[in-house]
Amino acid sequence: QVQLVESGGGLVQPGGSLRLSCAAYGFAVSRYTMSWYRQVPGKARGVVAFIGPGGNITEYLEDVKGRFTITRDDAKNSIYLQMNDLKPEDTAVYYCNRLNNWGQGTQVTVSS
Repeated sequence: QVQLVESGGGLVQPGGSLRLSCAAYGFAVSRYTMSWYRQVPGKARGVVAFIGPGGNITEYLEDVKGRFTITRDDAKNSIYLQMNDLKPEDTAVYYCNRLNNWGQGTQVTVSS
């Protein structure tokens, strides 16, 4: 059974950092493009970053380039999103994604 489980969200001050984790079950993350999305109330869910199956292709939403980094650990069958220099506009629920599979989401709140 395919399952994605996110963790690592929380409340952080502007300029702070968080590291989100997504543990995958039922498939190998190394074989798929894996993505992080985020959603705020009243808006559509949008992609933040993705990493290709080979791990050497990554792409980012323009607004997070230089601040966020997506990585993958095949041994742990997990992906991560390191978020630095967080801004209030990064506040959202963050979701891990593979194809039509979604995690439950983890809340990130950036506020002073």
